[in-house]
Amino acid sequence: MITILDKQQLHLTILRLANQLMENHQHLNELVFIGLQPRGVQVSKLIVDNIQNLYSGEKIAYGILDITFYRDDIRRELHVANNTDIPFSIEGKKVILIDDVLYTGRTIRAALDALQDFGRPQKVELCVLVDRRFSRELPIQPDYFGKSVDTVVSQKVKVEWDKEQVILY
Repeated sequence: MITILDKQQLHLTILRLANQLMENHQHLNELVFIGLQPRGVQVSKLIVDNIQNLYSGEKIAYGILDITFYRDDIRRELHVANNTDIPFSIEGKKVILIDDVLYTGRTIRAALDALQDFGRPQKVELCVLVDRRFSRELPIQPDYFGKSVDTVVSQKVKVEWDKEQVILY
């Protein structure tokens, strides 16, 4: 087991991602932040909280998206659906999809399909805490990533929120 991000590094990485997002998008009224269920919700909340602290007073459009029924393995594996809570239209907005770990790209493909039910965004960008390079099955890359790691298929990356760390095992 290898610690990729310890508690301090995890907090600094989330703060850096929040700053990078706002550096590239100064107008919050054009942005929509969407955390992917289930594991992207915690990291997305922390990023949005940091942005809220940086730009106190401005309303942030934040939602969570469940992609269970858009997955390409839904017929092969048993999946438990989570809640989707997007109480606004994404029509013409810049959407920031946020997840914890980018691996094969299949979750993001499903999220892009699911987003279409909420309107046609102007642009979609991807923000992930950890990018597992060299493991894509689809041509999907993050626009923002906290940490990039080179892994083999047998390895796993896990974000342990209770211990506030990211590990590779």
